[in-house]
Amino acid sequence: MDGEKLTELFEKYCKKLRLTPAWDVKLEPVEDPAWPKTGDFKIDCDDRKAILLINAANPKQENLEEVIVHELMHIKLYPLDQVTEALILSGFEEGSKAQDFAYRQFFCALEQTVEELTKCFLLEFGENRELSFGRCRGMKSFNELYDGLNNIE
Repeated sequence: MDGEKLTELFEKYCKKLRLTPAWDVKLEPVEDPAWPKTGDFKIDCDDRKAILLINAANPKQENLEEVIVHELMHIKLYPLDQVTEALILSGFEEGSKAQDFAYRQFFCALEQTVEELTKCFLLEFGENRELSFGRCRGMKSFNELYDGLNNIE
């Protein structure tokens, strides 16, 4: 997908999510083929500025529209993210198993929520409504997850 189309989609979803004009958000393509992510963001919550980074050289996902929406959803939910993280930090002993468990559960729930909201937005507003399955391709199959486990009997 060319840079002009990425910018067009980025601007469309910034408006749909009502990020702008309250936030100053910038799209920045990453041209480094070694960059391991497809999308990410940098954020200054106090100044309401964010940079959405998108892998223009070697994306891992097929649908970059989905990636844009996903990352913008993270920005939209960032204040809630920060409150929850602060609660985890203040409620559990640093480095404890309980803190580690709370972090893992929170980030798993956050990613699932962001992805579900992304799917809803793509279904309603997407030009490309095909979901990316790039992450699935690198994961173990159902049978592989059970390889080496002992029978209970």
